[in-house]
Amino acid sequence: MKTKNTLFYKQNQTYLLNFSAEEVSSDTSMFLAEKIERKHHLIKDISKSIIDKRDPVLIKHTYEDILKQRVFLMMQGYEDANDANHLKNDPVMKSIFKKDLASQPTVSRFENVIDKQTIFKVLYGWLERYVKSLEGRDKVIIDIDATDDPTYGAQQLSLYNGYYGQFMYNELLFHDGETGQIILPVLRPGNSHSNKWYVSILKRIVRAIKSQYPNITIIVRADSGFSNAPFYKLADDESLFYAIGLATNEVLKRRVQRVVTAVKHLYLSKKEKYQHFISFQYQAGSWHSPQQCYSKIESTGIGMNVRHFVSNMPEMDAREIYFGFYVKRGDASENRIKELKNMCFSDRLSNHSFWANFMRLIISSLVYEMFLIIKKMIKKTRFTRAHKWQIDNIRLYLLKAGGTIKKTAKRIYFKISKAFVYKDLLIELAFQ
Repeated sequence: MKTKNTLFYKQNQTYLLNFSAEEVSSDTSMFLAEKIERKHHLIKDISKSIIDKRDPVLIKHTYEDILKQRVFLMMQGYEDANDANHLKNDPVMKSIFKKDLASQPTVSRFENVIDKQTIFKVLYGWLERYVKSLEGRDKVIIDIDATDDPTYGAQQLSLYNGYYGQFMYNELLFHDGETGQIILPVLRPGNSHSNKWYVSILKRIVRAIKSQYPNITIIVRADSGFSNAPFYKLADDESLFYAIGLATNEVLKRRVQRVVTAVKHLYLSKKEKYQHFISFQYQAGSWHSPQQCYSKIESTGIGMNVRHFVSNMPEMDAREIYFGFYVKRGDASENRIKELKNMCFSDRLSNHSFWANFMRLIISSLVYEMFLIIKKMIKKTRFTRAHKWQIDNIRLYLLKAGGTIKKTAKRIYFKISKAFVYKDLLIELAFQ
């Protein structure tokens, strides 16, 4: 046999292999990302902040082209810059980008041309875009949280963090607690404390919002790592509402000791679950004024759990503030950071330059925002089971769809299998 194409025999059938099928792609649903970008101009708007100083005669891919390629490929699960080398013959890629994909060196040069001034321009543009999205709203919840990004090379400002016990970068995220939008993504040196820079950044966010919507209510929500004197001063100056965790100390331990003793005796000793809240005025030595503090003293049945928090939320008691508002940051902020980090690859900050890695964080945030738009689109459909999908689910069930491309002089057909499980959902999204 000149051509060996027989794989094996099973019962009465011969299993054969050849490569004569039409061009097939595993990323046919990438057209959805293209439709979203054409409608919302998310990538286009951000790329305007990046000045291209290259010789126009020698340019094959604009910075917008490269940024778009990076975002679209990461949406499909291709987090490495050199993945483009393996996708250069993909029919969907050719149809979407209308030119050859930018190579890994081109992408790397783009990321490494980014400097401090460019990052600041991008962030101001990002914030301006977010503020415009608040039209018609009377309230905004700002969730603040940080996450670690372990580093394994010689990246600039990759420093040892004693709390996490590793060399790392420290990512600071401001989220909209109602919509999930990233208000601002910030990359910090690895040895940064949780509250480093955040008050000055928050001040800019608040003032940007109030310059457009002076009567909007702003509520800040964060854990105990963000409780400090400058924040409470800012909250008073800007009339902010807040619910902030408070780390325990000897003063607070003494303040709740009688209640803790009683709960231990009456409930923990009997292995019963019980919760009790108390409220009191408290002022740390560095604070400019006393704040209303609350403590939750809880018997879990197997141990004691004492939590403290500070809040000025009006017309709400301690239980309402804690369970009705504060703990919701777990989904509104912490789960969204998990999506950004684990599903949008914000932990892949492996460039040498700090500012190039800051740009990578911004690219991952763009990927997250694109998926957030898809989530909103899904919630408008009748497929209620899909309303709670996370980014990984959307990528696996919708975007990674196998199909073929048919081209004519005036039309391009994306042809997906009639057996595709979520074809009805994809149809609804495609024509929204």
